[in-house]
Order: sequence, then C-alpha cells, then structure tokens
Amino acid sequence: MYRKILLAGLGFCLFAVVLGAFGAHALKAIVSVEKLQIFETGVRYQFLHGLALIALSLYGMQNADKMGEQKALGWAGHFFMLGTFFFSGSLYLLTLVSADHPFIHFIGPITPLGGLCFILGWSFWIRVVFLHKVDK
Repeated sequence: MYRKILLAGLGFCLFAVVLGAFGAHALKAIVSVEKLQIFETGVRYQFLHGLALIALSLYGMQNADKMGEQKALGWAGHFFMLGTFFFSGSLYLLTLVSADHPFIHFIGPITPLGGLCFILGWSFWIRVVFLHKVDK
C-alpha cells in the first residue's frame, strides 16, 4: 500500500513541475493574469499534497504496525489523491475553459469537494499520530 502512495506522490510532484513550467511559459501567453493565478494555485496544492503523500508513505513504512493505523493512513492517502484530482483538476479546467462555456457551472462546485478531501486526509493522519503509542 505504501509503495502505491509513494508512487502517487512522486507522480503528482513530477506532473506539478511539468504543469508549472507549462503555466509559466505556454499558458502565460494565452490566458489572463487572474486565470494564471488560479492555475498556479492548482499546481501549488498538487505539489504540496504530492509531498504529503511521499511523507505519509514514509511515515507509514516506519510507524504503522497496527491494522487500524494502516487503514487510516490508507484513507488519508486516498483522500489526498482525490483532493488533488478534484481541487487542482477543477482549477486547471477553470483556467482552460472559457467563462461562457456551459460546462463552467459544473466545475466550480467540484473545487470545495477537493478541499474537503484534503481536510479529511489531514484529519485521518492526525488521528493516527495522536493515537500512536510509542513504546520507547
């Protein structure tokens, strides 16, 4: 399980660097400054939660020896992944879709759903750390 979370985190970070370069060079010439800031917010949250997935997997490899902890860390990882897809993905779409496109009304409500997934991911991880008993 932790290998999957680690690979997802590494992939999210790699893709965030690619998207950041795309935004800084190609996208800068075709969208407004406001839309570019929206895109950059998506890249930033994707990169941060990619790093969180990497840290989560390393934490899990070192500390999660109980089945309940493994499940909770798995939930945290999955919520981080879903949050990235919903939050960052919706911001990327909002940047690229024109304001008068009918699809735009369906994208906006997806962003807070991604934020909720991030909150749930962090909450599961906090729960594991809070309940983790150190025997040393």
